[in-house]
Amino acid sequence: MPRRVHPTSSPRSEGPSLCPEAGRAPTLGPVTAAATAPDRLLSVLAAFDHGHPALSLTDISRRAGLSLTTAHRLVGALTRWGALERDGSGVYHVGLRLWEIAALAPRGVGLRQVALPYLEDLYEATHENVQLAVRDGGEVVYIEWLAARSSVGVHIRVGARWPLHATGVGLALLAHGEPEFQEAYRAGPLASFTPYTITDPARLRRVLAEVRRTGAAVSDRQITDDALSVAAPVHGPDGTVTAAVSVVVPHADARVPTLVPAVRLAARGISRALGWRPDIPLTGEDPPPHTC
Repeated sequence: MPRRVHPTSSPRSEGPSLCPEAGRAPTLGPVTAAATAPDRLLSVLAAFDHGHPALSLTDISRRAGLSLTTAHRLVGALTRWGALERDGSGVYHVGLRLWEIAALAPRGVGLRQVALPYLEDLYEATHENVQLAVRDGGEVVYIEWLAARSSVGVHIRVGARWPLHATGVGLALLAHGEPEFQEAYRAGPLASFTPYTITDPARLRRVLAEVRRTGAAVSDRQITDDALSVAAPVHGPDGTVTAAVSVVVPHADARVPTLVPAVRLAARGISRALGWRPDIPLTGEDPPPHTC
């Protein structure tokens, strides 16, 4: 059976993450003198991320850019409300009240619950790592991951973030983004993680066009030099792409031509469960080439 990886879990990976931003939370930037009370309150919450799940009051003050007095006042208010919890050693953690609020996000727990049966089916068909992700700005955020015990190691955890162009799910999401957004993204810096990462805007344009044509994306060795991901977009009730599903296999895996229709089938099942009724059948789409 697959192992579901929860937000507090660490991924199965060989060595440290190759990307210092992986798994980070969005930050508000340094708090200035003109910052409002909500800005300061949010800066306290933004001090926590996957690399810093437990913080002392001093740590919170430093990471939020607040005076110790202000941090003490805000942390106290957040703790009383349940957004933060303080353990016996005086260290603070994110509280369950925030989890309860986050569970209401339509692209969070609700989407995961709808998608899970199809993710499990994809896992049973492949016995490889299976992922579900959504787009947040120029990044992909992983909201579910079924980890195979003997599959290729990946640098992913629930809540992790990676640039859109460097992952299969990211390519699937970017390819269906607004044209203006795609153009702006291609014009920006394209971070490189391996010699195979797409860093040329013209090449990225061609890859995205191929993703739209075939209905799937293959990201080959873009994050690590031993892994390949096959991804497909998930459509919401109005037909827009709201998420993407993928399977991650070893780079040398020869099953890519058979994985593409399996991943597309899983994505289509999730889309139908979300209320989408597609007009284009699954047949007639050719497997995409590797993006390397």
